[in-house]
Amino acid sequence: MTPSRPYFVRAVYEWLNDNNMTPYLLLDASHAGVRVPTQFVKDGRITLNIAPGAINNLFIRNDAISFGARFSGSPMQIDAPMAAVLAIFARENGEGLFFEQQAEPGGSDFGAVDGAAAPADAQSPDDPTPPEPTPPKRPSLRVVK
Repeated sequence: MTPSRPYFVRAVYEWLNDNNMTPYLLLDASHAGVRVPTQFVKDGRITLNIAPGAINNLFIRNDAISFGARFSGSPMQIDAPMAAVLAIFARENGEGLFFEQQAEPGGSDFGAVDGAAAPADAQSPDDPTPPEPTPPKRPSLRVVK
């Protein structure tokens, strides 16, 4: 069975855009095959604004995500294997999905959390000073009566 992560990423991206939110992507920059501007990587992670007006040529494939963006005025091609995607969420309210750090090959991505708070390192690609990242919150259950 194919991994569910790329399908979730595409769905949340569309959902955020349909609701006029700004989609942000959290990547594990230390993962093999990730190509991002290293000057914006903090603690092995990078958060990128992937709103349609901030990037071009977005391709969310089953194996990877890629797009063009500008960093401090310089164009760059961003490439990341889908396994490096840690989260996709709205800048405005943190709604989105946060994934387990390492999904098993061909395994389920059902470690995802819906509606968790956005990481503190959320930023625009043009922001030259990235803030300190915080790890995504773990899933939890609450009894509702």
